Amino acid sequence: LLLAESGGGLVHPGGALRLSCEGSKFIIRSYNIGWFRQAPGKERESVACEGAYDSIEYLDSVKGRFTFSKDRTKNTVFLQMNDLQSEDAGVYYCRPLVAPSGTNCLVGTPLGSWGQGTQVNVSS
Repeated sequence: LLLAESGGGLVHPGGALRLSCEGSKFIIRSYNIGWFRQAPGKERESVACEGAYDSIEYLDSVKGRFTFSKDRTKNTVFLQMNDLQSEDAGVYYCRPLVAPSGTNCLVGTPLGSWGQGTQVNVSS
């Protein structure tokens, strides 16, 4: 279940980044994908994910600023992040996930091993 994250970097508060998560056609088209992040000293948290019936769920703190999208022609999932704040900094990962029927994908279980992720730094 290999996925490769990219697109991180250093931005000022209020800046934007677009993260990419590239995988095989099978993975991208067969699984729901989630974006996760981990800040130093904090637990990894789910940021955005695709749930049942093409629904997209977002962590409350990123709603209105982050946008999840999937381009099946490129076998890539994106996370557009606007108005970045210091609390958004961390390593961002993408993983396929599963969630029991009727539950929010934000509490779903990521599958496979974590990759290297992509580092997002927000600093003035």
